[in-house]
Amino acid sequence: MNDQYSISKSIVLHLLPGAIGTFAYALLAPLFLRNGYPAILALLVAVGFVIMPIELVYLLIQAKKNGSFEKVINYREALPRWQYVALPLGMVIWGFLASGALSILDIVIAKQIFNWLPDWFFIFDAEQFKAFPREALLTTFWVGLFVNGLVGPIIEELYFRGYLLPRLSRLGKWSPLINIALFSLYHFWTPWQVLSRIIWILPWGYIVYKKKNIYLMMIAHCTGNILGWLLTWALVLGK
Repeated sequence: MNDQYSISKSIVLHLLPGAIGTFAYALLAPLFLRNGYPAILALLVAVGFVIMPIELVYLLIQAKKNGSFEKVINYREALPRWQYVALPLGMVIWGFLASGALSILDIVIAKQIFNWLPDWFFIFDAEQFKAFPREALLTTFWVGLFVNGLVGPIIEELYFRGYLLPRLSRLGKWSPLINIALFSLYHFWTPWQVLSRIIWILPWGYIVYKKKNIYLMMIAHCTGNILGWLLTWALVLGK
């Protein structure tokens, strides 16, 4: 069994990168808006230059302490090749269906509980994008495709499922639930999605736990983010 972390230590390691990154986002967003760029670009910069480096540096520090990166990242058991296609495909389909069905819940929570946040905090309000030049939108699209579609999901899966989840394994079948719940809370920049994100990502966490393979969720995470990003920005840029 891997070294096991206390619940308090796990909470800090799950939530701290997101808290720091969201603080950076809140500081950067007004600056980006004043210079003609949407607030979501500030979030992408915070993710790419604050959140991801925190998680990656922490993993590298642990790797140095333990002698290699492979000793730090767990849940990498080999699977039949077809499972690397079939399981992520099923995960992505479930994710789109569940998140779509729960979007109404997100809207209700956003309006009833988080209506005190500034308008720019609601990053995918389509009305916001009308105010920005196409060049700024294209820049945001390409940065997001790279950060949100590839770099972010890969590092998050290494950190959350490859490193933190195995260090809760003493809790047995409760460990994926705790890991996914904290992972959802870590997204402080979209607090109205905490509940829905837990619901639709939780099956993904249990698949990783059962198969002991983080690459399944890494593939699903990248694929889902890329498809969601392309669909959203097809609408934005199409207008």
